[in-house]
Amino acid sequence: MNKMGEMLAQAQEMQQAMDLRLSQTIVEADSGGGAVSVRMNGKKELLSLTIAPSAAASAGGDISLLEDLIVAAVNAAARKADEAQNSNATNMLGGLGLPGF
Repeated sequence: MNKMGEMLAQAQEMQQAMDLRLSQTIVEADSGGGAVSVRMNGKKELLSLTIAPSAAASAGGDISLLEDLIVAAVNAAARKADEAQNSNATNMLGGLGLPGF
């Protein structure tokens, strides 16, 4: 039973380390050739959103184009955050010597 408690404590420590690592991992993505850029951490928290003045001006009254660029940039950053999360998990679990990692 003590061994199970140790394993649970180790799993909790690994989860905390993973959360910390993901919060410190920063990914960036843009859309529209840099018209919209975003920064996100590995936990998929949006840190910043930048809209180039030229993009805002060229959108004019067509706000839907600007909205599409924002969605595309956020989704691209989220995919990068997923990749970072998977990479971090593989690195952490690989150190345990588990089969398949």
